[in-house]
Amino acid sequence: MRANAPLHVHVSTLFMVLILLVGSLLGFVGYRMADRLISSVSADLAQRISRETSAELRLLTEPAHTALQLLQFDPLASLTQFEQRMARLPLIKATLDHTPASASIFFGYPTGDYFFVRRLHDAQEREQFQAPAGAHYMVRSIERQGATPRGRQLYLNSQMQVLSTLSVPDYARGYDPRNRSWYRQALRNSEVHVTDPYLFYTDRQVGITLSRQSRHASGTVIGLDIQLRTLGAGMARQKLTPNSQLVLVNAQGEVFAHENSFIVPRGGSHDRPALTHLARFGVPVLTELSKHLQLSQVPATGSLQQVVSLPDGPWQVTLNTLPMLGNTSLLLINAVPRHELLATVYQEGRFAIIAALLIILGAIVLAWRFARGISSPLSGLVKEAESIRHFDFGQTVPLKSYVLEVNTLARTVGEMKRTIRQFLEISSAISGEKHFDRLLPRLLGETVSAVNAAAGVLYLREDGGLKPACAQGIDGQAIDAAALQRLHRLALPNPKEPSAAPRPEQDVPLLGLALSQGRVLSGPLQPVDMLTLGLSELGEQPWPPHAMAVPLLNRQRDLVGAMLILSEAPSENDRVSFLGALSGTAAVALEAQALISEQKVLFDALIQLIANAIDTKSAYTGGHCARVPELTRMLAEAACATQEGPYASFRLNDEGWETLRMAAWLHDCGKITTPEYVVDKATKLETLYNRIHEVRMRFEVLKRDAELHCLQGILEGGDEAACRQNLARTLTELDEDFAFVARCNLGSEAMVPEEQQRLLEVAQRSWQRTLDDRLGLSPLELQRHPQDVALPLPVTESVLADKPQHRMERPVHDQMPKDGRWGFRMAEPKLLYNQGELYNLRVGYGTLTEEERFKINQHIVQTEVMLRQLPFPPHLTHVPEIAAGHHEKMDGTGYPKGLHHEQLRPETRMLAIADIFEALTASDRPYKKPKKLSEAIEILNRMSQRGHIDPALFALFLSSGVYRVYAERFLDPSQIDDVPVTTYLAATDGARLAQRADPAAARTLASSSA
Repeated sequence: MRANAPLHVHVSTLFMVLILLVGSLLGFVGYRMADRLISSVSADLAQRISRETSAELRLLTEPAHTALQLLQFDPLASLTQFEQRMARLPLIKATLDHTPASASIFFGYPTGDYFFVRRLHDAQEREQFQAPAGAHYMVRSIERQGATPRGRQLYLNSQMQVLSTLSVPDYARGYDPRNRSWYRQALRNSEVHVTDPYLFYTDRQVGITLSRQSRHASGTVIGLDIQLRTLGAGMARQKLTPNSQLVLVNAQGEVFAHENSFIVPRGGSHDRPALTHLARFGVPVLTELSKHLQLSQVPATGSLQQVVSLPDGPWQVTLNTLPMLGNTSLLLINAVPRHELLATVYQEGRFAIIAALLIILGAIVLAWRFARGISSPLSGLVKEAESIRHFDFGQTVPLKSYVLEVNTLARTVGEMKRTIRQFLEISSAISGEKHFDRLLPRLLGETVSAVNAAAGVLYLREDGGLKPACAQGIDGQAIDAAALQRLHRLALPNPKEPSAAPRPEQDVPLLGLALSQGRVLSGPLQPVDMLTLGLSELGEQPWPPHAMAVPLLNRQRDLVGAMLILSEAPSENDRVSFLGALSGTAAVALEAQALISEQKVLFDALIQLIANAIDTKSAYTGGHCARVPELTRMLAEAACATQEGPYASFRLNDEGWETLRMAAWLHDCGKITTPEYVVDKATKLETLYNRIHEVRMRFEVLKRDAELHCLQGILEGGDEAACRQNLARTLTELDEDFAFVARCNLGSEAMVPEEQQRLLEVAQRSWQRTLDDRLGLSPLELQRHPQDVALPLPVTESVLADKPQHRMERPVHDQMPKDGRWGFRMAEPKLLYNQGELYNLRVGYGTLTEEERFKINQHIVQTEVMLRQLPFPPHLTHVPEIAAGHHEKMDGTGYPKGLHHEQLRPETRMLAIADIFEALTASDRPYKKPKKLSEAIEILNRMSQRGHIDPALFALFLSSGVYRVYAERFLDPSQIDDVPVTTYLAATDGARLAQRADPAAARTLASSSA
């Protein structure tokens, strides 16, 4: 049996001496070896960087060198005509595309001709060379066949199609390839000539030029520019320390690549840019190095090391020669602060530890077994603590030790991990459940499982008491709702009423005692508990004999519910404490979910309140906003259930259904801003009242004037019979004219041109006004009335007129939003309203003017503007888009945005069909008779054929029988008749097949069907 003893008795004396001895020896040996390690590590790393940089240079130049070797055999070198050279562009394009570092390929001819092709990588290069947006390649050409050289500059797209062509005569006169060094150097030998790195004149990028003679035509030189833009990024990845410097210089000591960034020219002029010399680069260690170093001192192979002293300390500098193609060579300078290289001391420290271990080997052999027995459990506890720190609460590894404190700590850590894991699992499960109805049984089940209990009951506070919300039996299954109703509802004491005399605790139910004390209590299940809670009424199910009562108190210590957890064995203190800690989290979760659920109910009630208010506002739309959501839901359910067609993959999750339902209820919320007298306008002259009464009164005045004129003629001695005959004829004409005006006012028939002309003739009748028409007007009416016209009374006026005061200008607040973020495309009339009598009576069909029709259609604009201002949560962000799009059409002729089929969400298309079908079949519209079912379907069919509604969705509407289910629920039986569904579905399938085969034929089929 292992003996337990305090930890310090075993290890304090022995390990204190060993640690002091080993620490001293390691410090001494490490100090002696550090200096040698710095130099060796620096040299090794510098060689590695040199090899990697050289390899990167080869990766950049060798593909280009190979491409140049192949191009020397291409016949392009011997072609003399520009068109012939352009025909070889695909080969040059392929060469550029397979050599990523190549910037351009060019040909210099002995005649002075020049053919240059450059790849344009991005928008910055296109802007630099003034190329159009789609340009991917640029061609420059000089032809010297005539007396005057001709220069051209072409821009081509990715398929080598010419986008634009420029004439560049100055370029042709000022540039001769025969004078360039790459041309002359290539003619001197038959090998590839490679320039030193330099700054390209055109784009200020560092690179080199490869050139060689053509084997196909004497005197022609082929050139290829290589950009070295990636060297800086590659060197940055190879830095030894944060402050080290990596520099590439050429034979003249000019810097063309640095580990930190791409080098821009700092010397020379705009016409002749130059690289910066090492001495002027601005880095102190490089400036100091240039003073004491000649580049010729660096060997062609191998490396050179130097130590440069600066005020901030010594620097270790390594120089390596990097060979390139041809005779060109580069120099890689690697400068590292010596104090940053101390990190390598840790590597050498391993050797010092080995030396120290050899010294203390004898002591370790003696203490090894005993120390391992002590340290192994401690290491295990360290790992357990690390797993807790990283929120890893997996299974606990059993640990045993000679030390009493270690064993106790191991047991404590294991219990702590298990407790935290259970707590987090329950908290995560509670927090992750979004539906309140599913949260309750999950909360109860997780709690029962966490404390190894057998059963439980969860109560919620409701109307001053605790109502059983869910229960779990000893079999682990939830108790059904019918049995749950037999559990007793617990009344809570009213704090305003005086409390009764205290009873002995054995007479108080355990749950009641826990509620009164506000803490978790455990104890045996007494008969008073069974009687008070009603557990004995749940049949023959045996209940466990022990219980834990858990009050659920929120952050304000208010009771939101309670749990009764039943177990077979008495509860230990740790389980009681665990439930006490969990109860707060559970109460907050219940309160939060209940609040969210109540807010959703309130929001839904407000939405339905708005919809019902809109329906109630106008007698012509009663019930519309309530029926459209039902029909939309039916159509969406059919789309989710279908297994074929365009909607086979359409599915909605809970958030999608909530979005659709809310959008359907709010689809006409903008109508709350539409005046009733516009929506309800039954006659052409109706505003807030029917102005036909004014017109009738004017005719009455004309009839009285005619009678007075007749009597006056008789008094003056005229022929009484003739006068009365003229009076009768005039009265008949006035009656007929007014009857005609009244018939035009109804708007039940289309106005033909002859009737509009007769209106103009009737309007020529005049009457005398003897009173000022500005008296009794409101200030707003006076603003529309002409102020500078004061005609003497009486005034002769027409019986029908369009007056200036009839024209109402559109105020700024009623204008369409001018910013493009809304995307509205509705044509907006100049006037808000035009109440001119002739203007209204001459409306071609119906009763609405252009301004009034726009005002009604504008409700959809207001719908989107209103809904966009609401802070919808992320899962409801599509509500405004769906609600405001139900007047769009598949062919883009709808409003307010003129969207096409592919721009409309499926839910929007469903809402559009539901809105139309409900309007056609509604029986509560006083201005029209409801359509029969077959008539409504025929209208929808024509709209489908014309591209107004989704044909696939219309076919689903028919084939699923949604139209019939809706009709049986909401339509009068007299409206329901037979619908030839098969005929419509066949026509819809034919239109879809024709659209696939021939869009023109599909349009023909649609027009013929319509």
